[in-house]
Amino acid sequence: MNSSLFKKGIAECIGTFVLVFAACGVAAITGGSLVATAMAFGLVIVAMAYSIGRISGCHINPAVSIAMLIAKKMTFVEFLVYVCAQIIGGLLGALLIFGIAKMADKTLLGNACNYFVNSVQGTKYVIDAGKIIASILVEVVLTFIFVYVILNATSKKAAAPKLAGIIIGLTLILVHLVGIGLTGTSVNPARSIATALGDLIFNGKADALAQVWVFIVAPLAGGALAAVIYNLLHKKDDESADSADAE
Repeated sequence: MNSSLFKKGIAECIGTFVLVFAACGVAAITGGSLVATAMAFGLVIVAMAYSIGRISGCHINPAVSIAMLIAKKMTFVEFLVYVCAQIIGGLLGALLIFGIAKMADKTLLGNACNYFVNSVQGTKYVIDAGKIIASILVEVVLTFIFVYVILNATSKKAAAPKLAGIIIGLTLILVHLVGIGLTGTSVNPARSIATALGDLIFNGKADALAQVWVFIVAPLAGGALAAVIYNLLHKKDDESADSADAE
């Protein structure tokens, strides 16, 4: 791994750590307050975009990275490094927020994980196909919206490139306002994996981990779909911008 890619990985690790520790922390501490949680996620994205964005592009989300890979804005090796760094950073953030709560004997009011898509009766899971399908659809659509905005806001033909971080942060707020009452809003596999593992390690609860696959598959599908649509609609514009830069 070259030094440049190593720095990008460190930046992604730090960014995802902050996202999980701060934003998921707000969700847990406030009992999942709609406005507070949505604002927390959006503000973290803005803060990280203008701090690590110049190093790694501030993906801090495997769904964003897979879209960048499909849009040919990064290599497969970079994709692997980014995703590994995001998962590690997210896990560190979750371990810290859950660990602090445990050490301080503080009960977290809300669930930093995603809402359950299956119902639980005693120790047995009851598969609810309707909830699973609905949750997948919600996460695919919300991730598509979020990632599609990112691809456009960061393109060479973006209307306001210097405002990309703010635009993306506001979009994440919007996505959370829509999705919190439906799935808890993931749109980010790294953050869902992290909090599910944190809940298991510190609280002994495996409910979220058993269902985390939904919040891995659906956001990745949404990010991939955004990239496909972006390539279909905007590829020629990007190519013309590249040609203009080369002249």
